[in-house]
Amino acid sequence: MWTYEKPDNLAEWWIESEKKFGDVPLFLMHDGRGGLDQITYAEIGTRIDNARGGLAALGIGKGDAVGIIANNRPEWAVLAFATFGRNASYVPMYEKELEKIWKYIIRDSGLKFLIVSKPDIYEKVKGFPAEIPTLEKIYVIDSDRENSLAALEKLGAEKPAPPLIPHHDDIAVLIYTSGTTADPKGVLLSHGNITYNALTGCRLFPELQKEQVGISMLPWAHSYAITAELTSWIHFGGTLGFMREVSTLAEDMRLVRPHFLVSVPRVFNKVYDTIQLRMSDEGGTKKKLFDAACAVAREKRELAAAGKSSLLLNLKLALLDKLVFSKIRAVVGGRIAGAMTGSAAMNKEIAEFFFDIGISIYDCYGLTETAPGITMNSSTAWKIGSVGQVMPGQKVIIDKSVSEEGAEDGEIIVYGPNVMKGYHHKPQETAAVMTADGGFRTGDRGRLDEDGFLWITGRIKEQYKLNNGKYVFPAAIEEEIKLLPNVANAMIYGDGRPYNVCLVLPDFEVAARWAKKEGLTAEPNALLANPDFREMLIDEIREHLSKNFGNYEIPEKYHLISEDFTVDNRMLTQTLKLKRREVLDRYASEIEALYS
Repeated sequence: MWTYEKPDNLAEWWIESEKKFGDVPLFLMHDGRGGLDQITYAEIGTRIDNARGGLAALGIGKGDAVGIIANNRPEWAVLAFATFGRNASYVPMYEKELEKIWKYIIRDSGLKFLIVSKPDIYEKVKGFPAEIPTLEKIYVIDSDRENSLAALEKLGAEKPAPPLIPHHDDIAVLIYTSGTTADPKGVLLSHGNITYNALTGCRLFPELQKEQVGISMLPWAHSYAITAELTSWIHFGGTLGFMREVSTLAEDMRLVRPHFLVSVPRVFNKVYDTIQLRMSDEGGTKKKLFDAACAVAREKRELAAAGKSSLLLNLKLALLDKLVFSKIRAVVGGRIAGAMTGSAAMNKEIAEFFFDIGISIYDCYGLTETAPGITMNSSTAWKIGSVGQVMPGQKVIIDKSVSEEGAEDGEIIVYGPNVMKGYHHKPQETAAVMTADGGFRTGDRGRLDEDGFLWITGRIKEQYKLNNGKYVFPAAIEEEIKLLPNVANAMIYGDGRPYNVCLVLPDFEVAARWAKKEGLTAEPNALLANPDFREMLIDEIREHLSKNFGNYEIPEKYHLISEDFTVDNRMLTQTLKLKRREVLDRYASEIEALYS
């Protein structure tokens, strides 16, 4: 039905790039001495060839499934492209996952070969073959034993196997979506799904060229990072460094010095808060210069939006950029010019700020089931606040039958070469999200403007009605609350209730400054128990929300919490999306008390 350009499979995708970029660094690795080591495309290519030969010697071929439990690292890519070269399917899993989820995925996917990153993970899964008949072998990356990755590559070097070239409809990866309310669903993504999406996306960013550097911070076990980062960077001959931990991101950025990022809004929200807080603490001349630079940049942006410009304004901004903004950019390596963000909505005010300081953030939209890109803002066409225009080759329609009467928005349905082949072993779930003519129902609400830009208005699965019949889209309210300096995180609830309530995690670092001024202790539990702090924070939230939301949307009652929503406590997905059901379960009694 759809036409796919060559290379339309990930085996040839790699082969072409290795030929073109053999001596170019593909990965930058921390050397343990404060520097970076380089690994070239050719060096990774040799390892792919050897690993492919090893998989062939172990009997891995077309239709088999190869799994990996590992964080992003060169070996992840080596195993992926070795698997693609055997026309087998790759099944990535997260290191930070429950054992029962690993076991479910391995059983459901029919995994034949599994490789894990570390010996401690091997100890947790070594008994799986006794329970899962399809699973034949388990190897370990960080090991020197006979079941190590090094041993697999040695075997392949002794018994080389030429690559098998998949058809574009063959399954490349099974990505298992988070199973917060049911078992995880295995999304079947074909070679054509991924290569189409990556190729089309690369063309929307012509500035991305050979040896442009990125820093890998999102898990490749998710389709967003597989396509927009790993697959795309390989296509244009880019170089990727790695974030070691969230806590080391600032140091890693200064060392890797990326030109472009693939990230999520939460990262930029944190950077924005840090900049604003630091400028506020500096005060004096530095704060005045910062405010002046922001004002001039904002004026230039607003003039440009009206099709105008000012030479004097441009000269002022050039001077202030050198004095102020260049120093901010230096904190993230000094040469970053842009970023792609997805997985959640980017706040318009924060996006405008980054555009103004010289870091263009392009909001995009998609789902795992669409490999993932559907729409993109890009350096060739963008509107801040939107998620961009529909990517060439796809079609989006807005189904208003699911909306209330008179609504301008509706459910987003997408057609194109990026739409998944279905959910593995789940025909009923597949049928529920596919239209009769091959469209995918995203479950998101949105509208298309006159220029073809998509604006997300809510998530159908997350929207709810208060008992007065009013619809609420909680994510939009939460994002607005999180703009406040005193707030680190928030979640809204009110499904079928008379009013909304809100869980609020204060930003205790910022709150400590308030406590010092008030002569109070800054210890988090003491602040949570302090009625003056509580009153100040809630009043601030209500006043802020009153500018953009109706009275029925503004939470009436609040519960302050001390624990953030994180991946480790299972209240965030691996791509930092809120798991509402997990949070509701954790705070059920506290929420119920707000309605007493």
